[in-house]
Amino acid sequence: MLPDADELAEVLLDLGVPHADINELVRMGRRVTDDPELLRLLEASVEELVRGMGEAGGAVDLLELDWASGALQRCYPVFVFVAALPHTRAYHRERGIPADVSRRTLADLGRNMAVHRRRHGRTGVQSPRWLTHHFRGELYQLGRLQFERTRLGQRTGGALAAAGLDLALGTPCLDLHIPDFLGPLSPAACDRSLALAGEFFARYFPEEKHRAALCHSWLLDPQLERYLPADSNIIRFQERFRVAREDTEPADTEPIQFVFGDPDLDVEALPRRTSVERAVGDHLRAGGHWYIGYGWFPL
Repeated sequence: MLPDADELAEVLLDLGVPHADINELVRMGRRVTDDPELLRLLEASVEELVRGMGEAGGAVDLLELDWASGALQRCYPVFVFVAALPHTRAYHRERGIPADVSRRTLADLGRNMAVHRRRHGRTGVQSPRWLTHHFRGELYQLGRLQFERTRLGQRTGGALAAAGLDLALGTPCLDLHIPDFLGPLSPAACDRSLALAGEFFARYFPEEKHRAALCHSWLLDPQLERYLPADSNIIRFQERFRVAREDTEPADTEPIQFVFGDPDLDVEALPRRTSVERAVGDHLRAGGHWYIGYGWFPL
C-alpha cells in the first residue's frame, strides 16, 4: 500500500513535504510496512478517508494511533494520505482535473507540515482533519486562494435570504480559504484566483451551480479597519464580502496563530514589526478581542 523507500521520498517531495522531514519519514515508513498491525490500521484509515470520494461536505473521522505521543503518532497521517494518493489522483483524472492543479492542491500537505515545524520545531502534521478535504476531491488550490466545494447551511442561508438571494439549504457554494506561505493577499492575486475558480468549477464540476462564495476568517473582523490603511491588502479583501453574520465568541488565538505562528505566545511579548503585527498585538494588549468574521458574495 505504501511505496518503497526510494519512491516514498519522491512522492513526499511531490506533496511539498519539507526536505528536512524526508529522511525521518522514510525511516518511519519502513516501520509501518514491517508491522502487520500498523498496516491493518493504515488500510482501515484509507478506506475511511476515500469513502464517498468527491462528496462535498462529507464527514471523515481519521483513525489515530492509540499510542503515547511520539514521532510516529505525529506523522501517521502522512502515511494515510500517501496511501490514499492513488485514489485521489484517480478521482482527479476521472474529472479531468489538470495535473498542475492536482499537484498544487495536494502539496498543502507539505505546507501543513511546515506550519507544524514552525510552531513545534519538529516533524508532524498540524491539522490532519483539514487535509482530508484536499485528498477527497473537495478542495482545490487555484492561484492565491483555495476553494472548497460545500453546501449552504442554515445560518448563512438566512443571511443570504435576507439579502434577496433565494437559495435553498444545501445549495452548492464555495468556501474561500487563505493558505499560508504564499505571498501577499493582493487584490490582483485574488482577482486572478476568482477568475480561475469560475473557469475551473464550470468546466470540471458543471453539475454544481455555485451561487455564492463564503468565507469565515479573523481577516474579516471589521475591527481591522481601525488599524490598517484603506488600501491595505486585508481591507481590500474585506471589501469583497457582505456580512453574513457576526460572531460573539472571542477568537483571540486565531490571529496570533496565523500572524505569529503559535497561538500560545505571550500577548505582551508579541512583535510589532509590521502593521498587521502591531494591529493584532496592540488591540489585545489594550484589552480588546478579535472575532471570526463571516462573509459572502454572489457568484
